[in-house]
Amino acid sequence: MKSQPRNLRSAREIARPDILFAVARAPDSDTLLVASSDGKVHELNAWATNSPDRELAGHGRYVTSVRLAGRMAISGGYDGRLIWWDRERRQVVRTVEAHQRWIRNIAVSPDGTKIASVGDDMVGRLWSVATGERLHELRGHAEQTPTGFATMLYACAFSADGRHLATGDRVGHVIVWDVETGRQLAAVDAPLLYTWDGTQLIRSIGGVRGLAFSPDGTHLAVGGVGQINNVDALAGPARVEIFNWSSRERVLEFTGQNGIVNRLVYHPAGDWLCAIGGGGNGLIMFYDTARRNMIHQGNVAMHVHDAVFNDDFTTLYAVGHNKAVVLEMRA
Repeated sequence: MKSQPRNLRSAREIARPDILFAVARAPDSDTLLVASSDGKVHELNAWATNSPDRELAGHGRYVTSVRLAGRMAISGGYDGRLIWWDRERRQVVRTVEAHQRWIRNIAVSPDGTKIASVGDDMVGRLWSVATGERLHELRGHAEQTPTGFATMLYACAFSADGRHLATGDRVGHVIVWDVETGRQLAAVDAPLLYTWDGTQLIRSIGGVRGLAFSPDGTHLAVGGVGQINNVDALAGPARVEIFNWSSRERVLEFTGQNGIVNRLVYHPAGDWLCAIGGGGNGLIMFYDTARRNMIHQGNVAMHVHDAVFNDDFTTLYAVGHNKAVVLEMRA
């Protein structure tokens, strides 16, 4: 019998003194690597009690993304550097000055040979995991919002076959790139994920925070927060839009409770799309994109910045504001 998202339960909560912005999971284990507001990458066991963290790479300021590529833990953060940490040798093996400004997100290709990074310099870059060589520079996102304010490049994601990379920015503009050539293939826009407050606080709000290709690579899910009417409370509905990216057509959209979607994950068989993030607390949604219905919608113990599933997609490890949690789906 399949495990069901509607039977999701919290199995463990780990209190933290810091904010965790990203999580990666070592294969076939409960070992997690987390990117912390304390400027370091930490290694922890999701189930061990009274077990101290191991500190890995240090960035000095916020670490906002960490991913695994074989034995390498690769991290990026506020300092604009990418750091390769060898988990077997327990040492830094490579540091690359990757971006002129804050690195917001990194992603590793499915075959583990390439890494993508995006930052506030509004450039995406593709790198060789083995050598650290820059393979392509991906320029196409505007450096300012339509009202002339600074913008950010928040998200990136590879397709399951590794042929395509998507990048998304603050104003809801998403570009799909050819990984082999670095050429732009298509672009779609989700303007409802961007709010311009021109009266109260005079600022841009929102943006594309989560991206995920469908298992067959034909559709691209884009997540964030919908239009914000109360800018003081930053209250708007968690929102996901799905595009046939090659035809540039939006084919589906759904919203949830107030909050922002920070992470999107498709089940590898296409059974559901998971959207997870936060607002006043954490939120999680499982949506059946084939039948166009919400399977499950609920809360998580904290605002979630990132999450990763185990190998059989029955356990979810989520990290965020002052906590890491383990969520399990039962048959």
